[in-house]
Amino acid sequence: MTRLLILGGTKNLGRHVVEAALRDGHEITLFNRGLTNPGLFPGAEQLIGDRATPDALEVGEWDGVIDLSGFLVGDVRRTAELLQHRVARYTFMSSIAVYACKTQPGMTEDADLLSWPRGASDDEFTMDLYGPHKVRAERVLAEVYGARAASVRSGFVVGPYNPDFGNWGEALATGNAPECAARPEQPIQYLDARDLAAFLLRLTIDGPGGAFNAVSSTTTMSELADAWRSAVPAALPIDWDPAVDRFHLPHDGSNDGTFQLSNARVVAAGLRVRSAEESARACVEWIKAGNTPPPPPH
Repeated sequence: MTRLLILGGTKNLGRHVVEAALRDGHEITLFNRGLTNPGLFPGAEQLIGDRATPDALEVGEWDGVIDLSGFLVGDVRRTAELLQHRVARYTFMSSIAVYACKTQPGMTEDADLLSWPRGASDDEFTMDLYGPHKVRAERVLAEVYGARAASVRSGFVVGPYNPDFGNWGEALATGNAPECAARPEQPIQYLDARDLAAFLLRLTIDGPGGAFNAVSSTTTMSELADAWRSAVPAALPIDWDPAVDRFHLPHDGSNDGTFQLSNARVVAAGLRVRSAEESARACVEWIKAGNTPPPPPH
């Protein structure tokens, strides 16, 4: 049994992480504000607090921490320094938004990262600062924990509890046409939340440190759409010209490299990537059971 501290853990990807950890028999402590789905995991110890003032974390020791709520580098720094001598490993949920180049295909984890904007605050968040905050947080953790720190860079995360491609799941579950404003040949990578959760646990318990591109191999949006549509008999064709753009991907190719990353290192470290059809079926079944995907964060 491993003692794990989960920062966040009650929504989206975090729910999968905690469910998998409890199922595997690990001892779980959750630290969050207690505002989202309070009481969701009665079998886990609950610590209530804010990342800006993490007083509840001043006591306790754990074998590993999985940071799912580190959006501000100031918050990550406070937590990292507070836990430095009381956790063995620190796994940080980062993002593919860290890369400086958005057009080069095949980028590995060693590609150039975004620089920190002059005058930006460690404790200020805007969408323009999302990527730079993740970059700077990764570097803080590397400085504090060295090889004991791992940063997992994900992009679109699909499946129950998660917003990405949730509009496709809802359309397929209700017999409507899935909508996609991205161009059909748009390169795309994704990951099922269950696969990402399993990898986060594996990495935190006995994996190597460093950065990982936690993504599938690259496909096109049209190929992915066909895979999702195959989950439902007689699914309607994709509407490629919807009134609402839920993907916000440029049509000029200026962001294509972000979805053609190399995933060789993460696969070698044990990531399992299930088929798009399996992810689609799980999402559709979850929605048909009465659930609603959360709205996207943008």
